[in-house]
Amino acid sequence: MSSAHHEDHGHDHGSSLLGRIRGIFVSHSHDSADSFDSALESSAAGIRAVKLSLLVLIVTSLIQAFVVVLTSSVALLADTIHNLSDALTAIPLWIAFSLSRRPATRRYTYGFGRAEDLAGIFIIIMIALSAGIAGYESVRRLLNPQEVSYLGALMAAGIIGFAGNELVAVYRIRVGRRIGSAALVADGLHARTDALTSLAVVIGALGVLLGFPAADPIVGLVVTAAILLVLAQAMRDIYRRLMDATDPELIDEVEAVLANTAGISGIDKVQMRWVGHRLHMEIAISADPNLSLIAAHDIAHEAEHSLLHSIARIDEVHVHVGPMENTAPGFHTGIKHHRDHD
Repeated sequence: MSSAHHEDHGHDHGSSLLGRIRGIFVSHSHDSADSFDSALESSAAGIRAVKLSLLVLIVTSLIQAFVVVLTSSVALLADTIHNLSDALTAIPLWIAFSLSRRPATRRYTYGFGRAEDLAGIFIIIMIALSAGIAGYESVRRLLNPQEVSYLGALMAAGIIGFAGNELVAVYRIRVGRRIGSAALVADGLHARTDALTSLAVVIGALGVLLGFPAADPIVGLVVTAAILLVLAQAMRDIYRRLMDATDPELIDEVEAVLANTAGISGIDKVQMRWVGHRLHMEIAISADPNLSLIAAHDIAHEAEHSLLHSIARIDEVHVHVGPMENTAPGFHTGIKHHRDHD
């Protein structure tokens, strides 16, 4: 069942300098609600974000590639490679968001949302590849120095790279967090690092201008290190999605909602997983064993309704109602041996 109403949840990550710096590179750790979008609307928002960012990054990369040929800057080459790889990651994301809009089938009973996480793996591969190429070219240029020319054009290309990538980063991260897409947020963080490394290209050009020609390949190595930091962050986020990890604070929110739902005597199990950018939940609750089947069903329905109102991006909630263990001992004895593991 698709959700219909949700509350916004703000997140305060602190106003300290350290907190702000961390916020640049690290996505929100909360998987809980930011705002509501239906499954189709959120997929459409993801596709729009991918299309616009693809256009901006291709234009940026083409401008920078022209300046690379003109200046022979290895720092700008590293940045251009990274920008181009970031643009290419938009293609599998586009495909993934399109697939996620398809309805579930008898073979793919949970739908096609996992395509997003597979696209995230491709993003990780592209980030790792760009780090390898950038690092190789920087070391090669350190060992075999080459004159960098047209420093004014080089600095202009760095500034253009910063502007284009930061625009894309802000948009991708904002949309990714709003719809709950780990892959889109990872791609946004990728673009943000590109923006900062483009500024590093400008610093390298200034170093060459001041008579320090090794500044260009050194900045290339700094760019490589920054790419590796983003790689580690993206790998962590995608790994957690593939392993069905959810934020423990989200579990706390679900339990709090259930605890305030009339008729529920106990919470036996809360399990959830992300399928793409949508949540699937399985809840087991306890109630009075003397309730009629209809009354027990009403409690389950109310629990589902409360969760849909309170937790964003829920696709389905399955609620199992059983009697309180102390009032009906041995109720599940018939299947208990199937659940026990040595």
